[in-house]
Amino acid sequence: MAGSGKTTFVQRLTGHLHAKKTPPYVINLDPAVHEVNFPVNIDIRDTVNYKEIMKQYGLGPNGGIMTSLNLFSTKFDQVMQFVEKNSTDSKYVILDTPGQIEVFTWSASGTIISETLGSTFPTVIVYVMDTARSVNPVTFMSNMLYACSILYKFKLPFIVVMNKTDIISNDFAVEWMQDFEAFQDALAQETSYTSNLTRSMSLVLDEFYQNMRCVGVSAVTGEGMTEFFKAVSEAVTEYETEYKPEYEKLRKERLLKEDKAKEEKLSKLKSEAGSGTSVTMEGIISGDDTNGSAKEQEVAIGLGDENDDELEKDDVEGREEIIEEESFNRFKSKSSEGVIK
Repeated sequence: MAGSGKTTFVQRLTGHLHAKKTPPYVINLDPAVHEVNFPVNIDIRDTVNYKEIMKQYGLGPNGGIMTSLNLFSTKFDQVMQFVEKNSTDSKYVILDTPGQIEVFTWSASGTIISETLGSTFPTVIVYVMDTARSVNPVTFMSNMLYACSILYKFKLPFIVVMNKTDIISNDFAVEWMQDFEAFQDALAQETSYTSNLTRSMSLVLDEFYQNMRCVGVSAVTGEGMTEFFKAVSEAVTEYETEYKPEYEKLRKERLLKEDKAKEEKLSKLKSEAGSGTSVTMEGIISGDDTNGSAKEQEVAIGLGDENDDELEKDDVEGREEIIEEESFNRFKSKSSEGVIK
């Protein structure tokens, strides 16, 4: 979520891992960020010029970010090669995405990047929310709806990080997630139409809360980092037991589908490469049939070969010579009869 302290959290996360002597492999996917305050291994800004894309295609800020990500994702296979090459040196790979949720979550580039990573490495989605701005139950519900949509979109292990606990504790949010009545009491103070809608939606999200990992952290002080990595370890175990078999199943189904399509195409080419079959065609009249009765002739239909053009050319020239000879003979006979003077 924009303004939730996501980039600051990534900075704290990177510094924490460096302090533990386990440096991560960091990738920046935000082309519009002015300055990155942590060391990165791959930076999208080195590949794509965000402002130039806006100028060239006449786009606004969000359109420029989305187009930059789409262009970068076309070369993401090269990024995967670097990640795989350094997988033995770095236990963690951290990707800092743009703060605009719709730009990454609902774009083709977000799908390509998440599916590519999810099918190769244990991948965990981290949703960073602003705890200080979620004290209002309506805002809190909006954050939870965002989190729910991202969870079902990417279909990967999911962690909600409630940032800025140095300003306000996240205990109220945890209570709202665990106690339905407590959230309803908080909503009772709201009298707007939005509160009525939120009250209805809270019933739907009650089951969603039961399996959600939630961690309170402070990107400024580093509070909650131990609990966060504990949640990451649990999410990795979940990936290995539940998500990885599903990805392998989907991969096998896709490969089988591709192999089947190749076999069908090959068999079709083989069947079309034959000499053809004889087909009976009626209504062809022979030139020797003086009574004008129709005769049946067999015509072979096939693909032919490379000599067909030469044979057809010779056949046409032969017919033209016969027609010229017959015309000349008729001319001679008429001349001898005195028709032509």
